[in-house]
Amino acid sequence: MADCIFCKIADGTIPADVVYEDSEMLCFKDIRPAAPVHLLLIPKTHFDSLAHAAPEHEALLGRMMLKVPQIAAEHGLANGFKTQINTGKGGGQEVFHLHVHILGTPSKAV
Repeated sequence: MADCIFCKIADGTIPADVVYEDSEMLCFKDIRPAAPVHLLLIPKTHFDSLAHAAPEHEALLGRMMLKVPQIAAEHGLANGFKTQINTGKGGGQEVFHLHVHILGTPSKAV
């Protein structure tokens, strides 16, 4: 989608602090973090929200959900993390490209 900021991040038009990327998804640091670790995982395929997910997105969504704990662990969230998917204006969504927030506080080394 030409005017979607997350599509522009995914295609490299807009820079981001990328922490993970593969052929289907991209994860980057949120520019307005609400926690010490606040990452956004997006599909490279544009669809507005979870409410717009279709049967053809099922496998991708599953792979994204399995990638979340791996990314969280790589960022020190061994004691747990929070995920959040805002859906629609009423659900607090601000950027209309599906994205998963990964939030938490890194564990202190012992």
